[in-house]
Amino acid sequence: MMQRNDNRFGLWLSSPNIAAAEIAASVGYGMVVLDIEHGSFDLDTLERFIPVLKGLGLEVLAKVLAAERAPIQQALDFGADAVVIPHVGDIEHAKRVCAFAKFPPLGDRSFAGGRTVNYSAPDDAWIAAQDKNTRCYPMIENAASLADVEKILALDTVDGVFIGPSDLSLRRDRGSYKRSEADFADLKRVADAARATGKKWILPAWSVDEKRFAMANGVHQMALTMEHGALALGIKDAWATTQGLVSKAA
Repeated sequence: MMQRNDNRFGLWLSSPNIAAAEIAASVGYGMVVLDIEHGSFDLDTLERFIPVLKGLGLEVLAKVLAAERAPIQQALDFGADAVVIPHVGDIEHAKRVCAFAKFPPLGDRSFAGGRTVNYSAPDDAWIAAQDKNTRCYPMIENAASLADVEKILALDTVDGVFIGPSDLSLRRDRGSYKRSEADFADLKRVADAARATGKKWILPAWSVDEKRFAMANGVHQMALTMEHGALALGIKDAWATTQGLVSKAA
């Protein structure tokens, strides 16, 4: 019997690592976040990698290169299930950039034939389905977006928000993200706003405390670990285990 993967839980990928995606899918992960903004994805690779992920049964959230039309539309044209838009500012900025993820009259996305329309001509039902099923998640990662989070969530072009805790801490003048009381207060503000508007919120939750907080506050999806962090953990564990054996043998 085929395993049903759980798209509440995701893996954060910074490179087109097929092996990591296959391992995640085999374990039960149902979602991946592609960090196109900071990762090593070029357009040709991204266009080929997204179908591989979809073939593994993984939902694809593309954290695009910038809060601009081209990277948002390209990720959607390649078949991403959602775009995560970094560095969104106040409500006016959010209104402008999130429109690029939805077709007129709802938004301002430009149509491109190809993969998403099965290489044929779309009808009105396809347009409506795309606007409903292809999701737009602006990031809450600075003081301006946090201050306007309720207004941003109320936009018709917005399906939910994705929190960027590290940038949020830096841009709230707290320095590095330390999972402090103030950090969790900001996360709570976003979670409460999402609940009030009936929309989704998503969190990269590396620590146990973040995972507990997220589940207690109605998180929709969590990235449980990141590719480089998981790799570093495995490499460090093998080293520490071997060093322990060396010490005992000495």
